[in-house]
Amino acid sequence: MKQQRRLEQILDYLKSHNLATVGQLVAAIDASPATIRRDLIRLDGQGMITRSHGGVVLNRFIPGQPTTGEKQWRNRQQKLAIARYGASLINPGDTVILDAGTTTLALAHQITHLPLRVITTDLHIALFLAASQQIEVTITGGRIDDSSQSCIGDHGRRLLRGIYPDVAFISCNSWSLEKGITTPTEEKAGLKQDLIASARRRVLVADSSKYGAYSMYCVAPLATLTDMITDGALATEVVRQLKVLPGNLHLA
Repeated sequence: MKQQRRLEQILDYLKSHNLATVGQLVAAIDASPATIRRDLIRLDGQGMITRSHGGVVLNRFIPGQPTTGEKQWRNRQQKLAIARYGASLINPGDTVILDAGTTTLALAHQITHLPLRVITTDLHIALFLAASQQIEVTITGGRIDDSSQSCIGDHGRRLLRGIYPDVAFISCNSWSLEKGITTPTEEKAGLKQDLIASARRRVLVADSSKYGAYSMYCVAPLATLTDMITDGALATEVVRQLKVLPGNLHLA
């Protein structure tokens, strides 16, 4: 019973922290390092956790794409802070790509005062920005994904391959140092790869609750990005690891 209780405490701790070291778990659960290590080996064997650089994270596999409706109310304040910081990276006259997502939609709300060219896969973003007289909006076109209300398929990929934007903002539901940016479908992964491939500045906008999760298909390693914007709730050890990467880490 004592071991089961400790395992539950470890999992509860990991749910509220993106990454935990053995030392942090020892302090939080009041058990010896040897005991915690044995518990971690057990949880690893059960597939509940993943060993990471400097500690452990929950094994958070995301098999499918959440709908826009499901995402729009999650972490709204964090998304707003990320969006405001992202807007500060945009200059008047820039050509900007906005990936589909609720964080990039929040970013769209922060740039209506700027003269810009915006290319997006997201129907909600396109319709919102179309009302701004200063912004020239292009939607990539193609088949509509019903979960995200965004364009997917080869039509949009061909358009994205033929442009050289100043800055591309990519969103995701899962990201980590080990697995990079991931997505549940091969089609979405290919589209997102083209979205950032030719941009002068490649910016990830993702709140900290998505860190440590992963899906089947890799979009890009974090080291290929020029910037990562997230909120300040990342674990200190994760922040230290991300700051070693070539890109700039911004905590909004």
